[in-house]
Amino acid sequence: MDRNPSPPPLPRNEVDQEEEEVAGGDCIGSTVYSKHWLFGVLSGLIQLVSPENTKSSSDDEEQQMELDEEMENEICRVWDMSMDEDVALFLQEFNAPEIFMGVLAKSKCPRLREICVGILGNMACFQEICMSISNDKNLGQVLLQCLYDSDPPTLLETSRLLLTCLSQTEVASVWVERIQEHPAIYDSICFIMSSSTNVDLLVKVGEVVDKLFDLDEKLMLEWIRNGAVQPQDQPQEDSEEQRVFRIVPCVLEAAKQVRSENLEGLDVYMHILQLLTTVDDGIQAIVQCPDTGKDTWNLLFDLVCHEFCQPDDPPIILQEQKTVLASVFSVLSAIYASQVEQKYLKVEKVDLSLIDSLIRVLKNVEHCQKKPENSAESNTEETKKSDLTQDDFHLEILKDISCEFLSNIFQVLTKETVTKGLKEGQLSKQKCSCAFKNLLPFYSPVVEDFLKILHEVDKTLAGDLEESFPSLKAQT
Repeated sequence: MDRNPSPPPLPRNEVDQEEEEVAGGDCIGSTVYSKHWLFGVLSGLIQLVSPENTKSSSDDEEQQMELDEEMENEICRVWDMSMDEDVALFLQEFNAPEIFMGVLAKSKCPRLREICVGILGNMACFQEICMSISNDKNLGQVLLQCLYDSDPPTLLETSRLLLTCLSQTEVASVWVERIQEHPAIYDSICFIMSSSTNVDLLVKVGEVVDKLFDLDEKLMLEWIRNGAVQPQDQPQEDSEEQRVFRIVPCVLEAAKQVRSENLEGLDVYMHILQLLTTVDDGIQAIVQCPDTGKDTWNLLFDLVCHEFCQPDDPPIILQEQKTVLASVFSVLSAIYASQVEQKYLKVEKVDLSLIDSLIRVLKNVEHCQKKPENSAESNTEETKKSDLTQDDFHLEILKDISCEFLSNIFQVLTKETVTKGLKEGQLSKQKCSCAFKNLLPFYSPVVEDFLKILHEVDKTLAGDLEESFPSLKAQT
């Protein structure tokens, strides 16, 4: 049997020392990690930030930016070890968070700062430690200061730690309140989203923003308004000049950056936009500035018409795209409903392309919701049942959002647009049947109005659809 090669044997003196330490109860919890060794590493960290070492001349400043290779290797081992709960608890008992706080407050070495935040992030994965870290006001302040760092790896680990804490119900409000007390965090996060090319960092920062907006609507509203420039404070030639919002352009820039490399990241940023549309100020942040509204519309329109759920894609691909599509359609629908007078929306091709995409999505939803008749796996494995239930839930959400958006478009269709749609195939009998099947009975008035236009354009098709849907025939 193949196996991984064994590590090289330790020198005899190290083996003897290790055996003595193990015999003397040197192990941390149930692990094989040595308390004595860990004490040594933490003591070395304390020495690094001691007053004698931090009082240095400008000649030594460059040296402070570098981390000794041996120390880096050792502290990285601690970083790996801290994923173990016994080690994390031991670090907590030894007041390691205080040591890391001292490093973050005093050290100028980016690598050392990154590792210290990373260790705290691992420790915070355990609830008891997360609560302790979160309730330490001084440590909380120091960690939030790390969001102003210029080092992408440190920013990534800080964002990871924040997301971990925000995901703990017991302490989430503590972090939301702290962030509200530091308005500059908004500027820092906007700067990262609008200027970083580090996809991993953008995804993690997006997850933090998404979580914050989901947890606290008040904070979301503050961030929307923080980015607004009030033109009335200075004279303007055009009194109707719109306010400029920063949050939406920053989110769009980050979405464009992660678009081709990380679907989950794109999903996160689309969900942020969707959360913005749940409040009126958020919708206005998107549509009130014409350039921002157009940029948002163009990006999302391109995603649904040229990237997601394309005619040649297998229907099952919708399972991968269902959540991001739900967010995209929700935002497009909000823009469409609130700004139908905008020039970039008043194009026949726009309506017909969206109708085509929406009907294709609804058709694929139906395909994905079909249950295999003799699926032994789905009947015997409880976990797969749970997964299917979760998938069905998201598919239903996508279906509901798609139907609402489709009904909004149907309401503004003209005779000319319907004629063109019939000619080009976006409103074929098969596609109209799919649309009617999903829109009825909840959107009956919309379907009936569309059918009246269809009678003027193609009586035969209108009659066939009435035959297929008797409830419509009864109304006419």
